[in-house]
Amino acid sequence: MTLGNRVALAGGTVVFAALLLASLIIYPSLSADLHHQHDEILVAAADQDASKLLEDFKFKVQQMKQEREGSRLTVPTSPVTVGSTQLQFMVPPVEAGPGGAFIAVTERDVLVSQGKAPAYFQDAEYQGVHYRVYTAPLAGWKGAVVRAAIPQSVVESTLRPLAALLAAITAIGTLLAALGARLVAGRVLRPVRRLTETVEHVTATRDLTARIDVRGRDEIARLARSFTAMMAAVEESVWAQRRLVADASHELRTPLTSIITNLDLLGDGPGVADPQAPALVEQARSQAEELRSLVNDLVELARYGQQHTHAEDTRLDLLAERVVARAARRSPHVSLHTDLSECLVHADPDALERAVGNLVDNAVKWSPDGGQVLVGVFPDGTVTVTDQGPGIPADDLPFVYDRFYRSPTARSLPGSGLGLAIVKQVVETHGGTVAAEPLDRGLRMRLCLPSST
Repeated sequence: MTLGNRVALAGGTVVFAALLLASLIIYPSLSADLHHQHDEILVAAADQDASKLLEDFKFKVQQMKQEREGSRLTVPTSPVTVGSTQLQFMVPPVEAGPGGAFIAVTERDVLVSQGKAPAYFQDAEYQGVHYRVYTAPLAGWKGAVVRAAIPQSVVESTLRPLAALLAAITAIGTLLAALGARLVAGRVLRPVRRLTETVEHVTATRDLTARIDVRGRDEIARLARSFTAMMAAVEESVWAQRRLVADASHELRTPLTSIITNLDLLGDGPGVADPQAPALVEQARSQAEELRSLVNDLVELARYGQQHTHAEDTRLDLLAERVVARAARRSPHVSLHTDLSECLVHADPDALERAVGNLVDNAVKWSPDGGQVLVGVFPDGTVTVTDQGPGIPADDLPFVYDRFYRSPTARSLPGSGLGLAIVKQVVETHGGTVAAEPLDRGLRMRLCLPSST
C-alpha cells in the first residue's frame, strides 16, 4: 500500500470514528427526547377535565349532568382515537380483569382509581401493536380512570429515517474524507515522490549531480533540503577521493620509478661491485624513506577526523615549546625563536602537536642557512610560524593547504605536499581556521583554535 493510500485510509478512519461517535450520541439523545415529548402528550391528554374530554368525544354536557344526578351515562370502553392519541375511560367501580376492547386492567389500575397509587407509564401490546400507555385518574370524576396510549410505531417512524440519515452521513462523510485525504496526500507527498524518484535515479545511474528544489519550511521541505545538501557533500567527497587517488598515484609513481631504476642499474653489469653502487643504494634508500613518509601521511590524512578523537585541556604554549625543541635539534642550520603566551585549548594533544610540527618543519625547510623561524602562541588560541624563506606567490596562496599542492619552486624539493593539508584537517576538526600571510621576506602561517580560557 502506498503512503498516499495509507494517509487516505487513516483520514477516512478518523472521520468514520468521529461520525460514528457523533451518531451514537445524537441518536440515543434524540430518541430519548422524542419519547419524552410523546410521554408529555399522553400526560396532557389524560390530565384534561372530564367534561372537556367528553366534549371531545361529542357527549353532551347535559348527559354528564344527568349522570351526576343519578341517571346512568354510557361511556365507551373501547379506545377512541384523538389525533395520534387513543383514549380509554374506565368508570367506577374499576375492577381488575380483562380489558375487553383494550389491554387488561391490573391491580395497579384499581389502586390508581382509588387514589392509592400515582399515575404511571407502561409499554403494552394489544392485537400485535406495541403501545406506550399512560394511566391516570380522570380529573373531575372520582373513581374513574383514563388511559392515554400512543402506538410506539409513531416514534419509530420518526427514528427510522433519523437512523438511516445518520448512517448515510457517516458513510458518505467517510468516503468524502478518504477521497479528500487522498487528494491532499497527493499534493503534500509530491516532494516525497520526487525525492524517491531522485534516490532511485541516483541508485540506478550513480549520478551524484541530482538535486531537488523544494520550497517551504515544513518537515518534507527540510528533508528535501537535507537530501540536497547530503548529495552535494557526497559528490564533493567522491570528487575529493578521486583527486586524492589520482594525486597519490602520481606522487607514488616518482619514488617508485626512481627505486626501480636504481635497482635495475644495480642488477646490470658488475652489480654491487660497481663504484656507483653505494650512491645508487643511498638514492634508493632516500626514495624509499620518502615513499614511507608519503604513505604515512596518506594514512594519517585518511584516518583523522573519521573516528572519535580524544580531546582534553591542553597548554598550547607548552606543546609548541616541545615542538620547537625537537626541530632545533634536527635543524641546527636554522635559528628558532619563540614568543609563547600561556594558552589553554580543549583539543587532541597528539594531533595538535603533529599540526604545529608540520608548520615548523615547513618553515625550516624553506628557511635558508642562518635564517630565523619565529613561533608564536597567543592567549586567544592563535599559533603563528614565521620564516625568512622565499615566500609564496599571491596566486598560490589559496592553494597552500590543499592536498598534494606544491608550488613550482617546491617540486624539486623532497616532500609530498600533504603536511599542510594535515594541518588544515586537524585544525578544522577542532573548529578552527588556517591561513597564510605573505611578508616582505618569508611567509607567516597561522592557525586559530577556540580558546578555553
